[in-house]
Amino acid sequence: MATSSSSSSAKKVAKLAQRGKGKKVRFQGGTLFPVAVLVVVVLGLLTVVYARQSRPDPGSFPPQVGDHWHAAYGMYVCDGWLPKLTGAEEETTLDASTGAEVYDNADFAATGIHSHADGVIHYHPYTTKAVGKRAKLSIFLDVYDVELSTERLALPESQGGDVYDVDDYQCNGEDVEIKVVVWDSYTDTGKGTTYITDLADTRITNDGMVFAIAVVPVGTEVVMPPWASELPELGAADSGNVPVTTVAGGTTDTTDTTATTTGDTSTATTEAVTSTTGG
Repeated sequence: MATSSSSSSAKKVAKLAQRGKGKKVRFQGGTLFPVAVLVVVVLGLLTVVYARQSRPDPGSFPPQVGDHWHAAYGMYVCDGWLPKLTGAEEETTLDASTGAEVYDNADFAATGIHSHADGVIHYHPYTTKAVGKRAKLSIFLDVYDVELSTERLALPESQGGDVYDVDDYQCNGEDVEIKVVVWDSYTDTGKGTTYITDLADTRITNDGMVFAIAVVPVGTEVVMPPWASELPELGAADSGNVPVTTVAGGTTDTTDTTATTTGDTSTATTEAVTSTTGG
């Protein structure tokens, strides 16, 4: 009897399986739901592609090649200002292989950003490496081999060689922090904006700014460098500066540049530059 019952059950299962052959499994609600999902996915992908293609180029913002901005800066440690960075970094050497005059400082040659031992960042980009959102405090500091982070401020031997590490440096027995305080204009009377992360990436967004790099006890209020008020006069020191340019192959390029200077503002229009030394 048990054998007969098992055989009968097996036949029923086989019949049910046979009936199910060829039948299609359908989503509840038909094909509308999967089609809607597909449309949403495609539209999402198209939106991402459009957003990426329409996003402004970081180099399309001010400043641009030909702009001539000035920003006051200073480095404040404990209770006093450090000496201003020295050297204009405009020294050149005659390239023996090409006969062209090139800048000794590769970072300056690539950007055109420097100072005149006056506590002022003379920001006049020579190339697109220093324009738009690429205009950062690091562009200037790199020219002078100054290292800046939340953990360390280090000056090269040519600038005294002092090093300030938050782990082992103190101000009168107090632990310190390193921060950058920024004012949008040398005429501002407020406390400015304080940055405590990504210090070297602090952006230079307009002419007339002020930057204070500070190594001080936590919570110390930092003011503008005292020479910030003299920015218009100090900034006029190199208002007629023009980059040295060379043509690939070693011949010196003739650059037709017209510069108009009024007060402390200089506007230069370059008609044709094949390449900039070091760029």
